[in-house]
Amino acid sequence: MTAQPLSKDVLRADILRHLTYTLGKDADHASHYDWRMALSFAIRDRIVGPWFTSTRRTWAEERKRVYYLSMEFLIGRILEDATINLGLRDMAAEVLAEAGQDFAVLAGEEPDAALGNGGLGRLAACYMESMATVGCPAYGYGIRYEHGLFRQRFEGGMQVEAAEDWLTQRNPWEFERPESAYTIGFKGEVVEKGGKSAWTPGETVIASAYDTPVVGWQGQWANTLRLWGAKPTQLFDLARFNRGDYTAAAEPETLARTISRVLYPEDTTYQGKELRLKQEFFLTSAAIQDILRRYLKNHSDLRDLPKHVAIQMNDTHPALAGPELIRLLTDAHGIAFDEAADIAQACLGYTNHTLLPEALERWSTWLVGSILPRHMQIIERLDARHLAQNPTRPHYVGIVKHHEVRMGELAFITAHRVNGVSALHSELVKDRLFPELNALHPGRIVNQTNGVTPRRWLRMANPALSSLITETIGAGWESDLDRLRELEPHIEDKGFRDAFATAKRTNKAATSNWIRDTTGITVSPDALFDVQVKRFHEYKRQLLNILQTIDEWHQIRENPNGNHVPRVKIFGGKAAPGYAVAKEIIHLINDVGAVINSDPAVGDLLKVVYPANYNVSMAERLIPAADLSEQISTAGKEASGTGNMKLSLNGALTIGTLDGANVEIREEVGAENFFLFGLTAGEVEERRKDVEHARHAITASQSLQDVLQMIAEGRFSPTQRDRYHGVVDRLWNHDYFLVTSDYASYVAEQGEVDRTYRDADDWTRKAALNTARMGYFSSDRAIRGYMKDIWDIGSAL
Repeated sequence: MTAQPLSKDVLRADILRHLTYTLGKDADHASHYDWRMALSFAIRDRIVGPWFTSTRRTWAEERKRVYYLSMEFLIGRILEDATINLGLRDMAAEVLAEAGQDFAVLAGEEPDAALGNGGLGRLAACYMESMATVGCPAYGYGIRYEHGLFRQRFEGGMQVEAAEDWLTQRNPWEFERPESAYTIGFKGEVVEKGGKSAWTPGETVIASAYDTPVVGWQGQWANTLRLWGAKPTQLFDLARFNRGDYTAAAEPETLARTISRVLYPEDTTYQGKELRLKQEFFLTSAAIQDILRRYLKNHSDLRDLPKHVAIQMNDTHPALAGPELIRLLTDAHGIAFDEAADIAQACLGYTNHTLLPEALERWSTWLVGSILPRHMQIIERLDARHLAQNPTRPHYVGIVKHHEVRMGELAFITAHRVNGVSALHSELVKDRLFPELNALHPGRIVNQTNGVTPRRWLRMANPALSSLITETIGAGWESDLDRLRELEPHIEDKGFRDAFATAKRTNKAATSNWIRDTTGITVSPDALFDVQVKRFHEYKRQLLNILQTIDEWHQIRENPNGNHVPRVKIFGGKAAPGYAVAKEIIHLINDVGAVINSDPAVGDLLKVVYPANYNVSMAERLIPAADLSEQISTAGKEASGTGNMKLSLNGALTIGTLDGANVEIREEVGAENFFLFGLTAGEVEERRKDVEHARHAITASQSLQDVLQMIAEGRFSPTQRDRYHGVVDRLWNHDYFLVTSDYASYVAEQGEVDRTYRDADDWTRKAALNTARMGYFSSDRAIRGYMKDIWDIGSAL
């Protein structure tokens, strides 16, 4: 089933054929775009073979399938990833070079698919690739967002959002499936007829499928990522058009397409809340209808559905999967409610990704009842059924409470397994998030620590290091990441450490050039590259990082002849459009950077770099160049993280708290190769009991007082000196995420970072040991855990 061997002559002919017959160009007049598209279509042709074979085998052997529902799939660019997985990267580069084209240039011009925001979507993408690699038959279900989250730029240091435009170019990787289309209803009324409920929606749209094949390592298996685009049931109102009402004539299409235009629309308004709920149901209903259609092609008894179907809800966004599956089983197929609920639960699993209350969605019962009246009935009945089955359930626990539908509780109660995404997080889910439900259902909550795919995040993103690894331990580690442990004996060899350091220096030099070309800031590749790249949120504490940066700048100015370690502070990430505090922190970082980067007294000793519009492709550039990985969230708030894994895998040392997967990373790489600071999750809870904790921390630290004073007096905002008074006030009086309490420990540990970095060979040894000991954090391991503990499914390979 492996893709057939391909010669250069055949690949060249395939590219030229697509150039001529798919794009209508000849080689002499083809643009970069034409060559990239022709190559993409030629590579896609090589994916179709294993894709079809995998699908046929799944049907023929009646294998159980996984259906992975996620609002995000942050897949990044596909061209280079696909050529590497198929073993065609070097051949493609040679064929293009002979035609006068540069593979790296063409691959770098591919747009990032704007289908996600942060770790949730990138995890889903890693899991889709790993399911293909380990031979787990699967579909991913998501939404084909036209404009994604947003494209970030900075104006005067402030974040400004613009629409993503990734689909203005043709997407060569997808296959439109107009025959796979489903009607999705909203609003309307429910009428009881003969003891049965009949829902007549007041609004409908069509969910139309677009399939992207996802190929695993060496092309041995391929699965499907199916994205739904929203289309109107009535395309165009000709009568209105002929009356001259041209805008109204196009209204049905405009309103339908709104559902699949933007990821996470601003929901501070009622209209925004309604759109978000519609999006979640649109994804869920289309997926469940598609699952049942596929099942019923080969089977007639829906009571056997759990033997063939495993549905994974990636966070609470698809939590309506339970009510929708029950609705279809009861209303469309005549199965009794209790039996339908049992069938649904046997199929469903729920991955929790957060302990933050605001991230555990809650919708008003009025909103759910008006948008999804039949589902509101089912949700209330599920809640009553659960209470009847568990009469000791506390009165304050349940799905529907205080006129709200709690999506976390809905997902928990309708799933047979609930998993956290790191060892610490899973225990906190049991003890803090769902303690009462955990007591009622012991054993339902399990752990599956996140992982990342080594094919993209090491083999592709870091060719210098991956080449060294292959030269040292041989090929094959890409699909057996535990083999990285074989590097350990070689790390004691000075020659290997020198080669490891050279690979890192190569990456830093390339990134330095990119920073110069992108931002206009000149940085030295010999400086320590200190990287914090992630979604902006107060609990992730980018604010703590910039406070320490200000302190570092102050120390350099106070003691210019001191033994300072040159640093480049690199930030990356977006804040949600309505998240004013996070956007204020972004503004502060850019203002601080403007002052520091133009200060002749500091020179190359300290630079602050914040490239706009962080995405997968930028991560692939920054992560291999990082020396220090900033994983500094408030303990007990980060579920797991995957950026921490990617950075350590690529030889960055971590400075971090005992939060999320940091705990397990530190256990794997060794405490001596991890810079630990800050309060533990338990200590955080205790510290918050002291309402004066921030004031105590600030008054105990002259350094922190100095930093806050500089911010308050407008040192970094001379044209508006009170710009950051709100930041300072919150730190003094409302420091929920304990930035001030962890500040002194963080600054002290950064001093330890400096001392360690001064011994370049010792730093390299620690960095190499990080890479060698990160095998556990492969997404292949994580997927095998889901297959065994949650999905009850075997590999087809």
